[in-house]
Amino acid sequence: MTDRRLSNSTRQALPASVAVPGYDRDSVVPGIVHLGVGAFHRAHQAAYVDDCLAAGETDWGIVGVSLRSADTRDALAPQDGLYTLAVRSSESESLRVVGSILSMLVGPEDPGAVLAALTDPRTSIVTLTITEKAYLRAAGGGLDTAHPDIVHDLANPQMPRTAHGFLAESLSRRRAAGIRPFTVLCCDNLPANGATLHRLLVEFAALRGTDLARHIADEVAFPSSMVDRIVPATTHADRARISGQLGVEDAWPVMTEPFCQWVVEDDFPAGRPDWEKFGVTMVGDVGPFEDMKLRLLNGSHSAIAYLGLLSGHETVDRAFADPALRQFVDGLWAEAITTLPKDAGLDTADYTAQLAKRYSNTALAHRTAQIANDGSQKLPQRIVASAMERMSAGAPPAHLMLVVAAWIAACEARGEALPENHFTDPLDTSVAALDTRHLSADEAVAAVFDLAGFAKGGAERLTLIDLAAAHLERLRQGGVAAAFTALGIVSK
Repeated sequence: MTDRRLSNSTRQALPASVAVPGYDRDSVVPGIVHLGVGAFHRAHQAAYVDDCLAAGETDWGIVGVSLRSADTRDALAPQDGLYTLAVRSSESESLRVVGSILSMLVGPEDPGAVLAALTDPRTSIVTLTITEKAYLRAAGGGLDTAHPDIVHDLANPQMPRTAHGFLAESLSRRRAAGIRPFTVLCCDNLPANGATLHRLLVEFAALRGTDLARHIADEVAFPSSMVDRIVPATTHADRARISGQLGVEDAWPVMTEPFCQWVVEDDFPAGRPDWEKFGVTMVGDVGPFEDMKLRLLNGSHSAIAYLGLLSGHETVDRAFADPALRQFVDGLWAEAITTLPKDAGLDTADYTAQLAKRYSNTALAHRTAQIANDGSQKLPQRIVASAMERMSAGAPPAHLMLVVAAWIAACEARGEALPENHFTDPLDTSVAALDTRHLSADEAVAAVFDLAGFAKGGAERLTLIDLAAAHLERLRQGGVAAAFTALGIVSK
């Protein structure tokens, strides 16, 4: 490896086996602003847009925005926004340099520059991957109006910190300037993500004034979408290996799997790329696809993470190779599938077969600790919603509620069987204050349900707490093997 960096000037000298952008990046116009430029966006939406640019749709370059850290900008700026996407299966790896991110901004450093990009008349779409917790929802699902960043943004609309603040202020400025609103495309794992963000933003805007709230409610499109691609964290070994293959340094390549899916509701008044030409599924209602993904992929991912951590498995493929855990996942899928619509054309058998193949991919080394983050934000839509629907239909959610118990047990294991900060959660401080390890299983589960707002107001809530508490007691007394035995799963 040389001391040169991947960049516009070095990309043409890369090995022939590496795919590089064949289009003139200088002629690309920024048409999309993306909030939350992390590894997932760079492996997913940015790759789809790169395909569009290569086909001559040059009005859709991306301005990337980080709302927190400058790390991605600092890594990509010296590389002219270029980075390597490494697509890895158990058998092979292919490298592709992606050129769709034209520039990077960091919100905390220069909120004015972010607002300028959002207000630019050329910006027709704003996409988001800011993670579930960044939507700042209260336990009841509405906007957390007491959150310090929300309070700040309402008092300082010219200097926002949150996605809500940036979106509301830029839409206000566009309206005042006579510029049509952009379309807001949420790509995070939220139920009905477009409608959810729409509701939250209208709530936020109403605190600024009814005219702005009415404008956002009536004039701004918020199509929902479903995204799916496994993107493990990039390691130092990955960086060294990829840079060695390129012959130049790539400070932040992205690892991913061959599978990639994007389902988008087709509601773009300000225009959009011809995404359907490049594998995006454009639909009228993304709901059934979203539910299938949340409950079958994301739900089983959480299960594998927490039960895998408690079983000593560091990666998904190793956890999924555990016969007992694999049997549990099959049972989890069987429970969750019954909550999906029967008339939406979903092929759950094919989908779970694909998931099994993806989870067995030994090349990804997707860490269970990475997936375990933010359980209090993820489990309501991944697990608890399915469990409530199972209960309403008179069917037991035994496998589903073990996942909730495993999350609590994994939280309790940090600092003992697991490293202190092995994974994190927005409720860590509150849970630590409870010190659930010194509460009975019943008391611990009830307290955590209250903190996280699980099944709030649901008639099934007390039964779900009882089920999770019984699982937690078994996990505490006999570990994962005891919990599996109660489900008729025999560990070998």
